[in-house]
Amino acid sequence: MASDLYDALAAGDRARLDALLHPHFEGRTTAGMPLDLGGVYRGPDAMRRDFWGRIAQHYTARAVPAEFNWLDDGRLAVIGRYTGTARIGHGVLDAEFVHILTFSQGRISGLVQLTDSEQWCKALTPDSGLRTLEFSVTDGIGVIRLNRPSRRNAIDQTMADDLYEVAQRCAARSDLRALAIMGNGPAFTVGGDIAVFADTEPGELSSTLRRMATPYHEALRIFAELPVPVITAVHGSVGGGGLGMMYCADVALAAEGTKFATGFTTLGLSGDGGTSWFLPRLVGLRRAQALYLGRVLDAREAREWGLVSEVVAPDQLERIALDHAERLAAGPTAAYAEIRTLLRNSASSTLPEQLSAEIDALTRTGGTVDAARAVRSFITKSAPIFEGR
Repeated sequence: MASDLYDALAAGDRARLDALLHPHFEGRTTAGMPLDLGGVYRGPDAMRRDFWGRIAQHYTARAVPAEFNWLDDGRLAVIGRYTGTARIGHGVLDAEFVHILTFSQGRISGLVQLTDSEQWCKALTPDSGLRTLEFSVTDGIGVIRLNRPSRRNAIDQTMADDLYEVAQRCAARSDLRALAIMGNGPAFTVGGDIAVFADTEPGELSSTLRRMATPYHEALRIFAELPVPVITAVHGSVGGGGLGMMYCADVALAAEGTKFATGFTTLGLSGDGGTSWFLPRLVGLRRAQALYLGRVLDAREAREWGLVSEVVAPDQLERIALDHAERLAAGPTAAYAEIRTLLRNSASSTLPEQLSAEIDALTRTGGTVDAARAVRSFITKSAPIFEGR
């Protein structure tokens, strides 16, 4: 049974894990683990989702058992190594572990983990220069994770600067084919960090806001103009200028229970994040006014209003977002780039200007390898392979 646990974890076999773990399973993990992973997990779902699931988000890792030793009290000690790499920066993970397994009614009812937490931390902290974000690109799919979970991903100067840095990295990559933006912790983002505003002298607040908004707005401009599809996956709450990261998306997913609010006027502020430009175009003027004046939406209202594309179960949010990213990354990204530009410019173009722009874009995409291949595949009733050129 114990070896089955490690096989199921390596395969990501949820059904097998459900069969192996007792309904009253409890996991105790090593203090000092990164990402607040050390602690107590009560129930199979909590262990699978909040511990093993989060490890899979941040590492490509495997627990490799080497020894199985029964203890006098009927528990089993498993000795082995965690091996793999961090998904961001590809730092190497090589850490010993001891797992103490408890059994009840033929199933695993407890797991105590002892491991070298320092090795986990070292693997996860490459020399990326980023302090409040995680960023990786794998097989052409970029993933940005807002990473101030203890502050509900509130945007401060450091996060604004990091977002600008990552936006530039995205724009500079020729291998990027789709981008997903998510948030770690209990909320996608609550918007600007009110604690920063409160600690700022009244006479200095204006200059503080300008310094923060300038790189953040430039990041949003770059995200909106990227020549690849952008997916945002939000949960918990989305507030203030943080809404801007949703506006830039071609696909905006929200977990059930998510709350949306501008919140600007409660602070006596006029707002940022492109809200005054995007919001009337997405939901209409009257609804934009209602949001500016304090209306709070839940996820389903946000979908009905046109603020988000789809509402999904919280435990499916990331999987569905990455599925969208994978599907779009395999598509005709050169055509996607033209479509993004056409839609972005349509609100400020006259009909003759837009018709002319469509002809120009159609001509450019008609000259791509993707178009030629897709036409041939249509005739031969085969699936085209798109390269984005």
